[in-house]
Amino acid sequence: MTRPPTAAQLRVIEAAEPETGRITGSPALLARLVVLKLAFRHPRPPHDHFLTPEGHRVREAGAATDTAPARPQQQQTAEASPGVFAARLGGEPDVVAGPARTREVRTAWQGLLEIRRMTNPGGATDRPCAWERGRLTHSAALALEAAGRAPAAGSAPGYRVTDTPQPEAVAVRHPDPAELAACAAALEQAGWQVSEHAGARGGGRYLLASPRRA
Repeated sequence: MTRPPTAAQLRVIEAAEPETGRITGSPALLARLVVLKLAFRHPRPPHDHFLTPEGHRVREAGAATDTAPARPQQQQTAEASPGVFAARLGGEPDVVAGPARTREVRTAWQGLLEIRRMTNPGGATDRPCAWERGRLTHSAALALEAAGRAPAAGSAPGYRVTDTPQPEAVAVRHPDPAELAACAAALEQAGWQVSEHAGARGGGRYLLASPRRA
């Protein structure tokens, strides 16, 4: 986004449906929001428009401004800088959880389901697609986070997703056996084949997960 949205654009953003991020407005306004990467047009009829993660951030920032005292412009600019969505593999520094992240994950997961629908035979959404098989660790991590599993962050325990020497397989670890089982259930629900294994030299148990093809 190269410039702040106009007052008319902000009104459309602020009027978005809270749960889905669906927006309505004139064709010109909606098209401009798409150009600004604050919204996207759904590829299937009726081609509704929805806020992107950055659009949600703008909406949330506007709501916060209504109730918070003014802050220095430099601080506001730093906090409003847009970021690119990335699935959390576990172990990332400075992980911040909250409503904005929840919306970003939900939007990313819905987008991934749409990719499955458009690229899998028969429009199947119950199993991973070729796009996911080319991004195994990030796709598995997104499935886990979308299911409500928490990644490891600092001293806080959580899942960790890593590559493995095996083709089309990732490893998932968690220090809590119950949480590891919950990770397995989440991946299976998302269309992954999962098996549990014992780590070498008492390294704890871990999951091997591969995208199901049929």
